[in-house]
Amino acid sequence: MVELRKINKDNYVECLNLHTTESNVDFVDPVAWSLAEAWVSYDDSRPFAIYADNVMVGYVSMYIGDNNPQIINFMIDNRFQKRGYGTAAARLCIEYLQKEYNASRISVPVHLEHISAQKFWSNIGFEISDTIENDYLFMRLYIPEKCV
Repeated sequence: MVELRKINKDNYVECLNLHTTESNVDFVDPVAWSLAEAWVSYDDSRPFAIYADNVMVGYVSMYIGDNNPQIINFMIDNRFQKRGYGTAAARLCIEYLQKEYNASRISVPVHLEHISAQKFWSNIGFEISDTIENDYLFMRLYIPEKCV
């Protein structure tokens, strides 16, 4: 079972020891950098550890400010890739942003050269947008309103 857990005093050291694959190192911020960014932007950031069957397998930080929810840092540790954890965690992030922040559009910035990440997010339903900032392409997921 994959789940998101808040970063706290009991798991932050383990989280700092997560690492991406060598091929993704230029595209994924180190966890220490991302946690520092989340701390500085505390009001607008939601960092989580990703667990699978009570084992920490990854990290994600979500931005919730400016009514513009984003999944800004997302990584599965190199030891746990290709097991479906990323897809399950991405779906949990979408559910979280929908439930907690009533998100109808979610963005994810992906480096222009990170083709495998673009394919990953496309497979989950994100579409490439026209927005590019600092070599990052913003992919978007539009969530239809539920009919009552």
